Amino acid sequence: MDKLREFFRQLPDQNIIQITLSNTRDAEKASKVKLRPVLIRGRMCFQETLYRGAQVFHRNLEREELEERLTGYMEGLFRQAQISCAYLEASVLVSRKGAVSIKSKKRRDAEPPNLPDMSHDRSKRYILPEGEPVDFLVSLGVQTPQGKVVRAKYDKFRQINRYLEFIEDVLEKLPADRTIRIVDFGCGKSYLTFGMYYYLNRLQGRDIRVTGLDLKADVIDRCGQLAKELHYDGLCFRQGDISDYQGGEKVDMVVSLHACDKATDYALEKAVKWGAGVILAVPCCQHELNGQIRCGELAPILRYGVIRERMAALITDALRADLLEEKGYDVQILEFIDMEHTPKNLMIRAVKSDAMRPGGSWAEKSTALARTMEFLHVDPALKELLYEEDHH
Repeated sequence: MDKLREFFRQLPDQNIIQITLSNTRDAEKASKVKLRPVLIRGRMCFQETLYRGAQVFHRNLEREELEERLTGYMEGLFRQAQISCAYLEASVLVSRKGAVSIKSKKRRDAEPPNLPDMSHDRSKRYILPEGEPVDFLVSLGVQTPQGKVVRAKYDKFRQINRYLEFIEDVLEKLPADRTIRIVDFGCGKSYLTFGMYYYLNRLQGRDIRVTGLDLKADVIDRCGQLAKELHYDGLCFRQGDISDYQGGEKVDMVVSLHACDKATDYALEKAVKWGAGVILAVPCCQHELNGQIRCGELAPILRYGVIRERMAALITDALRADLLEEKGYDVQILEFIDMEHTPKNLMIRAVKSDAMRPGGSWAEKSTALARTMEFLHVDPALKELLYEEDHH
């Protein structure tokens, strides 16, 4: 590990863009770690983001801590590190016997690349940076033609960028050797749909076909016209109901943002039965379990209407996540944007697992989830949809 420690010591602070540690030896401790430079009150630090199951943890490291931290991780927890610097790309592999392999190559950029904005106190590094006009953002009124974010649309600008960060995290799970097919259920005015298309097609150069579905004909017509004006040739919009929609072909990613009540469940059902590799869902207006929950032990708490409503919404999302895991997905429930901007701020992000999972009917599944539903006297729509064959 001395070789590795020396390599980390020689990395130039100001040129580091991001370091990603993966291929974990113990997923219960961490599945992945990302580190990037930040400036805090004018001092160089490194922000560590650690992923453990459905949880994400942040901490800031002093530069002096970075070398030992990285070496310790590679010695005891991770087998792979990917280092991206302004003028260097490097990968580190640690074999099962502890042998260290370091491969690096200089970037061949003709011009020095733009380094990320490291400011931690005042501004955030966005995938779609402020001050640079983006065609769909200008057309949708989020930016001026000069690239300035319209004050009244700044929350929407932040939301779009946050959404793109979630997609960036699962980019490696999308096919790279063929057309990526995406269905966006309940796309509405499609700020995020256009953002997703722009990011994957224009920025990442992927061949994609995106279908946006919504009930409102006027919204669909307007979005379709804008897609034509922007020459987003792989983006189309259809009027229709989620429960009736038939994709008819392989779908790689299903998106469902703010689909009301059971509409989210229909979207999740479609995704699972299509075998979609990635699911991004932000549920809202969840009334189903609110009317079902009956639990004597929780009665003193549930008698407060607002508390009952919020608990029912949280329980709904947790059960959805558990049901998706039963169907072979690795699931996280993440904060989408700050609570101060909208109460509908939880995202269910599910990625199809490569690991073998037991099959079988609902009756053969884990009894813990069944006991929880029995305790609360609830029967979620998603369970009925995913295991409908058990009821015939």
